Amino acid sequence: MEREPQRVREGYLVKKGSMFNTWKPMWVVLLEDGIEFYKKKIDNSPKGMIPLKGSAVSSPCQEFGKRMFVFKLTTAKQQDHFFQASYLEERDAWVRDIKKAIQCIEGGQKFARKSTRKSIRLPETINLSALHLSMKDPDKGIKELKLEKGKKVFNHCFTGSCVIDWLVSSNVIRNRKEGLMLASSLLNEGYLQPAGDASKSAAEGLSETPFLDLSDAYYYFADSGFFCEENSSDDDLILKEEFRGTVVKQGCLLKQGHRRKNWKVRKFVLREDPAYLHYYDPAGGEEPLGAVHLRGSVVTAVEDVPDAKKHEVDSNLFEIITANEVHYFFQAATSVERTEWIKAIQVVSRTGK
Repeated sequence: MEREPQRVREGYLVKKGSMFNTWKPMWVVLLEDGIEFYKKKIDNSPKGMIPLKGSAVSSPCQEFGKRMFVFKLTTAKQQDHFFQASYLEERDAWVRDIKKAIQCIEGGQKFARKSTRKSIRLPETINLSALHLSMKDPDKGIKELKLEKGKKVFNHCFTGSCVIDWLVSSNVIRNRKEGLMLASSLLNEGYLQPAGDASKSAAEGLSETPFLDLSDAYYYFADSGFFCEENSSDDDLILKEEFRGTVVKQGCLLKQGHRRKNWKVRKFVLREDPAYLHYYDPAGGEEPLGAVHLRGSVVTAVEDVPDAKKHEVDSNLFEIITANEVHYFFQAATSVERTEWIKAIQVVSRTGK
């Protein structure tokens, strides 16, 4: 029986249309032998597939001056495909894995990441298999729980913080930093598996560490009875509870209006569960002027904005493209602030509901 291609990396990117100069958010899946792209993450069949055999990837790609963090994939038939990442580290991670997949095809090898033990210098005295058995001990191990987040119920799982707590209390490691290294090793070697968008994104390289020491990052044992179920199938219903979400970030930004294309200062509040970016009159007022639903959206830095006059905005711009392909443009005060907003919005768009 032929083996299914391994999923190397997946996530939202902005992809340029093949015929027109339109950029749309796509759920992109990098396989060992090709790239599939879907209109939405939940879709069962891809909109297209790009074979990697004989392909070449170019980064940085300077062919689109108004867009940052673009890379180009040229197929064996000399067809160009352009993708835009949200920030530099994300683009470089995609390019690195695509190049490695192409090299593996050319060398007739299976795609495999570097050994976690070597990359984090794990002490040779630690036996991961034995540690895994201790963690699963019914009496003294990590308790498997039924946890809820948003509209999903995660059965037979536990939080990242619980894992680190157990490692510390069992005297396996000296501190939480060492615990992160060890838990990352267990994760990358397959003993632990991520459950939920936050832990999956981190495992894919979209966080500072593969493993998250957080109470809302869920994991499970690879050989457990883990399963996930939905509380409700009506995912897109906008509830009154949208204002209950945890505030992730807030501050003032310039926002471009949809009708007159003029720019105004607004106060923004970024929430998760459900994922919304509400904006208010900075002079005051409890009721929001509007909101951007972030679930499934893509956020990227841009150099310029369509229909904008040069004297209006000229730096630190970014764009949000929603799942319904509505484009919003913003300007931050500094490049550092822009990066902070992009990363915060990206996390909420993937983990929030």
